[in-house]
Amino acid sequence: MITALTLNPNHQAYPTKTKDDRTMKYAIVILDGAGDWKLPQLQDQTTLEAAATTILDMMASQGISGVARTVPAGMEVSSNAACTSILGYDPCANFVGRGAIEAAAQGITLAEDEVAMRFNTLTIQDGVMASYSGDNISTEDSTAIVTRLAQLLNDDTFTLYPGKNYRHILVVKGHPEILDFSYTPPHDISDQPVTDKELPTGKGAELLWHLMQAAHEALKDCPTNKARINKGSLPVTDIWPFWPGAAPRNLTPFKEAHGLQATMTSSVDLLRGLAVLFGINFMEVEGVTDGLDNDYGAQAIAAIEALENDEADLALIHVEAPDEMGHQGDIEGKLRAIESIDREIMTRLFSLAKRLSKEADGPGFRILAMPDHFTPIETRTHEDDPVPFLIWGDGIEPNGASAYSEDECVSTGLTLDPKGYEVMDLLLKK
Repeated sequence: MITALTLNPNHQAYPTKTKDDRTMKYAIVILDGAGDWKLPQLQDQTTLEAAATTILDMMASQGISGVARTVPAGMEVSSNAACTSILGYDPCANFVGRGAIEAAAQGITLAEDEVAMRFNTLTIQDGVMASYSGDNISTEDSTAIVTRLAQLLNDDTFTLYPGKNYRHILVVKGHPEILDFSYTPPHDISDQPVTDKELPTGKGAELLWHLMQAAHEALKDCPTNKARINKGSLPVTDIWPFWPGAAPRNLTPFKEAHGLQATMTSSVDLLRGLAVLFGINFMEVEGVTDGLDNDYGAQAIAAIEALENDEADLALIHVEAPDEMGHQGDIEGKLRAIESIDREIMTRLFSLAKRLSKEADGPGFRILAMPDHFTPIETRTHEDDPVPFLIWGDGIEPNGASAYSEDECVSTGLTLDPKGYEVMDLLLKK
């Protein structure tokens, strides 16, 4: 049984101040897309409510819980704005288009006349979006496919760069109007007909149509596709560009903004790109993926080692699996992902807190846990509901939640709306 941990018995009313001579270490755990709506299949519970989350529930009952709007009204509900908020930056004042963030992750430097976009390698069959991920394509297969497409399609305007799994980068030169084209992310139309209204529209759209059609024709005779079909996997039939972005300017480094050296672990290029742009160290951790096979324990161990070895003051652990399961409409998968985070990550962070509490001159420790956005099973796409968060650790007094869930976090009355990025201020408050 897990017992309550009181790092400072002389707590005052929330928010409290820790000992003046005590340093502090921090961990942030992003349960990507874990927020959800109530499901009849779970007896009218959300996935957070139904999941077995002993540590998260304990921390919520002993800490500060509330809800935060990570994506301002009017902005697309995407992790670039949401995770920028969690890092403590106003996503409106520090907006960077997601394509540019993911390009930064790959070390791609954009010229002033270039726009970067994400594109997916995906499968459309009989006019239906059969798989926005190309049947969960491996990086090996997708790299072979995109490399071949680049050989055929790269020119003075377009450059295709292979990325990880189904996520890749398209750089368009000399067409800044592309920043204003309208698009539908492919995960928003899973298992739905692909009609003209989902295709790119507006400025630069015709340019993209020609590229998409050329890629579609080239993929018909792709050797990697033939091998995939022979193995029983879906072929990649198309590419789908979206999420444009230009090179960012005048971003304040994380250490300058918050006075902390930070490190990060994640499976996705978006988070890697944010690390590059905000001067955060990115840890390459073997076994980290965007699916249920993710090595959650390895992520936690890498973060803890960075904190204990004084390589970082703050460690951010981003887990993509709940979001992927939400996009796939996989209830059991989403429950497994959330429970794995609690069992493999939160338990290890709790053990670190216990170790630090025994060191008279050691640092204090605080944890922030939250999704970046909702990815409900019902809609299988991102929704802009304010996300539930908890802050637990040294100098933190409870504010009324009994468990970690959407409803319990709402019940405390603590709402960071519209300034969800102020959750970082709560975490760091002395």
